[in-house]
Amino acid sequence: MSPSNPTAAPPEGVAFPKAIKSYVTRAGRTTTGQAKALLELGPLYVLPFQATPLDLDATFPRDPQHGAPTILEIGFGMGDATAHIAALMPDKNFIGCEVHEPGVGALLKHIGERGLTNLRIVQHDAVEVLNQMLQPGSLAGVHIFFPDPWHKKRHHKRRLIQTDFVRKLASYLRPPGAQGEPGGYLHCATDWQPYAEQMLAVLSAEPSLRNTATDYAPRPAYRPETKFERRGLRLGHGVWDLVFERV
Repeated sequence: MSPSNPTAAPPEGVAFPKAIKSYVTRAGRTTTGQAKALLELGPLYVLPFQATPLDLDATFPRDPQHGAPTILEIGFGMGDATAHIAALMPDKNFIGCEVHEPGVGALLKHIGERGLTNLRIVQHDAVEVLNQMLQPGSLAGVHIFFPDPWHKKRHHKRRLIQTDFVRKLASYLRPPGAQGEPGGYLHCATDWQPYAEQMLAVLSAEPSLRNTATDYAPRPAYRPETKFERRGLRLGHGVWDLVFERV
């Protein structure tokens, strides 16, 4: 998945190939509660997409002398896990990317109900958010939980975890510190074993990342089990977590 430069013009008479998306835009129903959250909380917590890098310290209401590490979540769905983790880690900042409006509204409801101040949302394609709004080396972590596995072989090219995209993600993770601080991490999770195997192969092949486990990692305590995950586990299905660090 190699994103193109959206600001560059193609040579005269030549069109850019259509970018392959890892998602399709679904027409989901926005509930009354989600619509209210979008109206009332959206202006406070949804960051408009912009073609210039965010000032992360200015984006979150903290003492400017004491900034906090920032974690990006790509594709947060209905936001249950995102809100849980943000509440669990008030000392960290979170930016969630999601293109589907009902999910954005649902996460805004969580923000209001939990009184979260360390979470912001960008309703836009995460690849363009990386390219335009964030700077290399600026992220303490990236979460990608249960991305669409695109089961059919002809659709595998749509899977998010591909060599080029992982290389890009790794470049946005902060490198290890001079005093031995670990580099930023990439945490992926899937309930589809063939995709887990592809993830493990792709992540292991990226030289700027190292696996924190022998192969698959135990589920980190901060990632809650989803209701679909619990149902799958009861039915004997597996769930695979992968946690890699920048080197």
